[in-house]
Amino acid sequence: MDGGTMIHYILKRFFLILPTFFGITLITFLIIQLAPGSPVSLKLLGPGGAGVRSDLISKEVIEQTKKLYGLDQPVYVQYGKWLKRLVTLDFGDSYKDHRPVSLKIREALPITLLLNIISIFLIYLISIPAGIFSAVHPESWMDKITTLLLFILYSLPSFWVAMILIIYLGGGEYLDLFPIAGIVSYGVETLPFWNQVGNLLWHLVLPVISLTYGGLAFLSRFSRAQLLEVIRQDFIRTARAKGLSESVVILKHGLRNALIPLVTLMGTLLPALIGGSVIIEQIFSIPGMGKLGFEAVLTRDYPVIMAIVAIEAFLTLISILITDILYVLIDPRISFEKVHQ
Repeated sequence: MDGGTMIHYILKRFFLILPTFFGITLITFLIIQLAPGSPVSLKLLGPGGAGVRSDLISKEVIEQTKKLYGLDQPVYVQYGKWLKRLVTLDFGDSYKDHRPVSLKIREALPITLLLNIISIFLIYLISIPAGIFSAVHPESWMDKITTLLLFILYSLPSFWVAMILIIYLGGGEYLDLFPIAGIVSYGVETLPFWNQVGNLLWHLVLPVISLTYGGLAFLSRFSRAQLLEVIRQDFIRTARAKGLSESVVILKHGLRNALIPLVTLMGTLLPALIGGSVIIEQIFSIPGMGKLGFEAVLTRDYPVIMAIVAIEAFLTLISILITDILYVLIDPRISFEKVHQ
C-alpha cells in the first residue's frame, strides 16, 4: 500500500466532505424553519396554544421573544451565525431551558453510547457465528429452524416487542424481574461501585433486548448469504484441493472475502451509536440522544436539532471514508485509485 497515495486520497475526500456537510446542515436549517409552529409560539402559548389566546399576547412580547432567540433576523443571517459558532464548537443555548446545547449532549451521549455499544457488540457476537454455521450447513434442519426463528424476530416491530417485555417481565400482569424506566434506581449513588454497575446493567436488559433482536436477525441472514456466495467460488475449491482444513478454508479464505458487504454495513454504525433509538428511549424513559432529539423536534428547539444533525452528518461522512479505507485493508485487490473511481 502506497502511504502517499493513501494520504492524498484521504485529503481529497476530506475536502469533498466539507461542502457536503454544509449542504446537509443548510437544507436541514431551511426545513426546520418551514415546519409548522415556532419556538416563540410554543414558548408563549404552549403546545397547541391550549388555554391561552394568541390575541391576548401583544406584538411587543412576540417581537421581544423573537429577538431573544435571534429569530427576528433573516434566515441566511441566522444560518451564518450558527456556522460561525459551529467553527468554535459552540452549539448555542437551548430554546427550551436556556442551557448550553453542548452540556445537554454531554449528558445524553454517554447513555446512548453505552446502550448502543452493548447492543451492537451482541449483534455481531451472535449473528456472524450463526451466519457462518448456517452457510456451512445449508438446508440442514438446524439451518431451517434458525432461519424461521430469525425471520419471525425480524418481522416483529421494536415498539411491540418492548411493550411485550414490559408486560411479561417488567411488573405488568406477570413477572416483575426488570425495571422499565430510567437507567439506574433512585438512591443508587449510595451503593458500592460494583452494585451501581449491576444496577445499571439490570436496567439495560429490556432496552438492549429490544434494540438487538432485529439487527441480529438481519445481520445473521446477510452474513449467511454472503458467505454462501463466496464458498461456491473457484478459489475456495482450490483451497480445499490443496488439503487445507475446512476451518482454514472458511475462516481465512471465505470469511475474509465475505467481509466486504459487512464492512459497508459497519459504516452506518458510528452515526447510529450517537443517534440512539428514539422509540426505545421514549418507551423506557432513557435520557439519551434519541429522546433528546425527539423532544427537541416537539418543542422546535432549533439549536438542539441542528447540533444533533451536524454531529450525525459529520459522523456519517467520516464513516463512509473509513469504510473506503477498510475496503483496501481487507481486500488487496482493491486500491485507493479503484475506490476513488
